[in-house]
Amino acid sequence: MLFTVQNKPGVRRLLGVTAVAAATSLLFAACSGNTAGGGGTKADAKASITVGGGTITKNFNPFSTTALQPTLGALYEPLYWYNFAKKQDPTPVLASGFSWNDAGTELTIKTRPGVKWNDGQPFTAKDVAFTFNLIAKTPALNPSGLAATAKATADDTAVLTFKSKSLMQEPAVLANQAIVPEHIWKDVKDPVTDPNENPVGTGPFKLGAFSTQSYTLLKNDSYWEAGKPAIKEVRYIPLEAADAASAALVAGKVDWISAYLPGIDQIINSKKDLAYVNTPVMTTVLVTCSNPARGCTGPQTDPAVRKAIYYGMNREQLIKLAGGGVASDASPTLLLPGRDDSWITDPNLQKIPPAADAAMANKLLDEAGWTKGADGIRAKGNQRLSLTVQTVTGWSDYISINDTLKQQLAAIGIELKPSQVSWNEWNAAQTNGKFQLSLDSVGLGASTNPYFTYNGRLATENTADVGKSASAGNFARFSDPKVDAALKTAAGTSDEATQKTQYAEIQKVFADQMPYIPVYVNSMLTEFNTSRAAGWPTKDNLYAVPASWKAWDLGVVLKTITPVG
Repeated sequence: MLFTVQNKPGVRRLLGVTAVAAATSLLFAACSGNTAGGGGTKADAKASITVGGGTITKNFNPFSTTALQPTLGALYEPLYWYNFAKKQDPTPVLASGFSWNDAGTELTIKTRPGVKWNDGQPFTAKDVAFTFNLIAKTPALNPSGLAATAKATADDTAVLTFKSKSLMQEPAVLANQAIVPEHIWKDVKDPVTDPNENPVGTGPFKLGAFSTQSYTLLKNDSYWEAGKPAIKEVRYIPLEAADAASAALVAGKVDWISAYLPGIDQIINSKKDLAYVNTPVMTTVLVTCSNPARGCTGPQTDPAVRKAIYYGMNREQLIKLAGGGVASDASPTLLLPGRDDSWITDPNLQKIPPAADAAMANKLLDEAGWTKGADGIRAKGNQRLSLTVQTVTGWSDYISINDTLKQQLAAIGIELKPSQVSWNEWNAAQTNGKFQLSLDSVGLGASTNPYFTYNGRLATENTADVGKSASAGNFARFSDPKVDAALKTAAGTSDEATQKTQYAEIQKVFADQMPYIPVYVNSMLTEFNTSRAAGWPTKDNLYAVPASWKAWDLGVVLKTITPVG
């Protein structure tokens, strides 16, 4: 069975996790003949297809934010895997166990026996120690400030030593770091920029044929998990825009894609072999360049403007027009309603009011000195309340948000100017602070503990001045001493009651400052063709986050599904 994958430039950012920026959506193709690109034999493959459009850049560096999507999960693996689709204990992958010392400064990891790299060399604890030491000595690989050095005390034991109590580092260390082979990477001159064109990993697949039109992954016959994967080949191909994805899905040319497709029920009902699942876990937000002390300029640096935008939104209309009816209400805390209710102590912050509160929005702007001109747009001194908001060309739902918001905010005297740019332009502008407003998503962190939402997005240590990279995640350039203190306290304890008290302080400051303006909980639609592969995640069996671009989970899905027939 051959699988074909869409190389989709860009994915809503995976916050708090090493994001795979050049993310891809996985498609399965049906067309008789030999495997295009030489990835396998006719006996191995029932299908192959090539779809034009887009660019594939050969980069399988698991430390890179622009690595091709299957790098994390299909080719390289972490020590453990966390399933964010439902509550369950972390699953051992390259580790078989771990423990902390009483001080919370040493993490001892036992490695899985019998694992080999796909070049046949044995995997040992020395590879684990090497990986974390490489991160520790390479600042560019360490934007979150992981403060750990490591030592292999035996072939199956690695000990990570932290400078201070670091229990909250556990999910990031165990489940969000690809382990690399020392015998390969010790000779890499620049681990930051090296494209790693011939990846050697422990994952269920290895790289096959590669071209700028498509590339294939082949089953790793020496994979440590017996009997897996059942799929022998996967091909990734470029595919442009949601309408092309929809057409390919209906035509039976693709089998797995994660894309917002307007009219999803009608599309799925048109063919008996199509199915979809919606797993919303990410809050769509307007990121604001909020901090003038860090070099941000424009009306959005005024908290009153940010809060007026928050109150000026009619989210019922946004959910209907932009969210296709499958988006849902968000929380002004950035946490996920339902899943995270226990972490929100203020009942007023559980959910955002669905209707606009124009009276509150106008009151905030009036009190801040923004007055309406003859054309209905407000100004303060010589500054017009005009804001540019960027999103990525082809993100049809986000484009619809901007177009709808333009009308909604005009009613309270704010001029909104939507801008569509390439993913690379969008990412560079947001990372370097060269924007006013930017549509993005918040939600997927190292674990479901709010620390991994708040630390990346709000901690002062995770931002930078405008013009410098804030790749650690605080794109808003936000900084507040109360928030920093609360994060430090939460990071030093595993007591949830203490953490909840600290998160309440953060939520209070956040609601007052609103550096990220919540819009709604975005749909996360994943579509399948069930005629050629079985065992996809379903609403009743979310054994992994089903999104085809989701780091780590994609490898779980690929090694779980089986060919039909």
